[in-house]
Amino acid sequence: MLWKNRRQSQNIEDRRGMSRGGGLAIGGGLGTIVIFIIALLLGADPRQLIEQLPQQGQAPAGGQQQPANTNPQEDEWKEFVAVVLADTEDVWKEQFQALGRTYQEPKLVVFTGSVQSGCGNASSAVGPFYCPADQTVYIDLSFFEDLRRRHGAPGDFAQAYVIAHEVGHHVQNLLGTSGKVDQMRSRVSKEEYNQLSVRLELQADFYAGVWAHHAQQKFKILEPGDIEEALQAASAIGDDKLQMEAQGYVVPDSFTHGTSAQRSQWFGRGYRTGDIRQGDTFAARDLNVR
Repeated sequence: MLWKNRRQSQNIEDRRGMSRGGGLAIGGGLGTIVIFIIALLLGADPRQLIEQLPQQGQAPAGGQQQPANTNPQEDEWKEFVAVVLADTEDVWKEQFQALGRTYQEPKLVVFTGSVQSGCGNASSAVGPFYCPADQTVYIDLSFFEDLRRRHGAPGDFAQAYVIAHEVGHHVQNLLGTSGKVDQMRSRVSKEEYNQLSVRLELQADFYAGVWAHHAQQKFKILEPGDIEEALQAASAIGDDKLQMEAQGYVVPDSFTHGTSAQRSQWFGRGYRTGDIRQGDTFAARDLNVR
């Protein structure tokens, strides 16, 4: 991806090294990410997991912030994230104007270990996430290394896909889609709500593809192999693949994000069409697209 020496978003907040003394019982690192993924695949609600984390060892009020050294690799990742976020701002501003709406830019917080969000206190174990309460994306930059090593999805455009997917959730929040899904939580069964969650996640994948389409048209950002990197990243974190890795079998009723094939297919559809109107996953009878 061609990103060096390009505009960086000003909506970045750097909280690396600002975890409170004592920290959380669930720390960062690959092991806790695996634990969290397994919980998600068994049907757990990620927001409920985040809300429960402070009860497992949150520092007392008045705890001092403990600085930590950053490293050159993460400093470069931060610059990269700022460029990708700037691209999403430019693309979605135009897309919302076409809809007769105004795009409200999200914030993005980079952190180390744990972070206080509008959705509660969360550790790195949750991976990158979007909090609709404060319209902010949160990411521990070490996730990019996990993406490469654990999930076999290297490359800067795989990382860009992750950011664009989370911004896709912000788009859903602004359009009212995620709010409607949330309202259904108490009205349907757990299995039915999981299916709604799958459709929400696949739509965020589609929006990531829409971003890639228009970012390429506007800025010529793509290099050979970039789209393949994004497709590989989307495929690597499908429910079926993660469940098979974690427990040796799959439970479709517990899917919350979609299969590997579906995730890459919906990203691909967004990239091919660049048309936000083609991403109504809730109206689709078949979530397997070509």
